[in-house]
Amino acid sequence: MLFMSTKIKFELLALLESISKVELYSQDFVEAEDFYHDQKSFDASMMQFVVIGEVISRLDDNFKISHDEIPWQKIKDFGIDADEIWDIMQNKLLPLKSSIQTLVDAI
Repeated sequence: MLFMSTKIKFELLALLESISKVELYSQDFVEAEDFYHDQKSFDASMMQFVVIGEVISRLDDNFKISHDEIPWQKIKDFGIDADEIWDIMQNKLLPLKSSIQTLVDAI
């Protein structure tokens, strides 16, 4: 059980790291269009969304079920539309980061 807790905590920390990177890469933009046209920032952020999806895939299913207040599948299925990504970054990453940090603190 200790191994499982350690593995889950490691995965949650990886999620926090990816979220922080997206925040860093997008912090200088005020509009989706500007962000989308900055190829490096957009591509770097998109890569972190891929990482987030991969990490969620590796999380234990029982853990995800017991913490269903986080919409794991919906997060894993983030799209690649610039406006959708912008909305996620502006409105959903901070609450997600807070929820994951709460889980990390509980382990």
